[in-house]
Amino acid sequence: MTVTKRSLMLAPWIFTIGFFALWEIVCRVFGVSSFVLPAPSTILAAIWEYRSQLTYHAFFTLWMTLAGFGLAVVFGLLLGMMLGSSRLINAGTYPLLVGFNSIPKVAVVPILVFWFGVGWVPPVMTAFLISFFPIVVNVATGISTVEPEMEDVLRALGASKRDIVMKVGLPRAMPYFFGSLKVAITLAYVGSVIGEQNASNVGIGNLLTRASAAFEVPLVWAALVVLAILGVIMYAITAAIEQSMTGWAQRSQMAA
Repeated sequence: MTVTKRSLMLAPWIFTIGFFALWEIVCRVFGVSSFVLPAPSTILAAIWEYRSQLTYHAFFTLWMTLAGFGLAVVFGLLLGMMLGSSRLINAGTYPLLVGFNSIPKVAVVPILVFWFGVGWVPPVMTAFLISFFPIVVNVATGISTVEPEMEDVLRALGASKRDIVMKVGLPRAMPYFFGSLKVAITLAYVGSVIGEQNASNVGIGNLLTRASAAFEVPLVWAALVVLAILGVIMYAITAAIEQSMTGWAQRSQMAA
């Protein structure tokens, strides 16, 4: 079966519309209560009814997520380059990184509150901490997979370790890097919402907490849908940047 470019563009819309249509049909046919599972039409009505609140809180969630994600990109790229270019640093720091990443970030939020108080800093730091690890691992993997034979040839031609990392290792790591960014941007939303639920007076996470306490189920689902839309948009932007910068690494897909 030949997959055309047009069908690839239409597939996400068709599958998404089909999913929500099936959801609507199931809710109406089986008479599912809106308190248990609101139908998409009910959620859409709630989005319109609470549009001002959702827009206000979504703005704070977006910028706090991007701030934490930006920090994760900068520090993840730098540390990943260090780990990928030095086996000694890699061996020494990996147990610390794995151990820290194994700690549930929701358990770190109270410590962030002790340090920075309630506000925008804990959500930003939580987004940073939860999205940092995938970037480090993927960048380090991309750089460390440069063939030893190629390194020997480059050294014979007078290249320094820094030249090999910057001119060969880093470009080689770009597909790994952008692959990690697509994972990290969704994790950053998880981190910012966790921080907002526990240590902020604004944001979708805070709105979810207050709506849950008031048993406003349609508003809860509306907030979740807004989060999903924000995540899809940022993922799509990251994927578009990846395609423009690492299209050379996707030759087989382009040829197909």
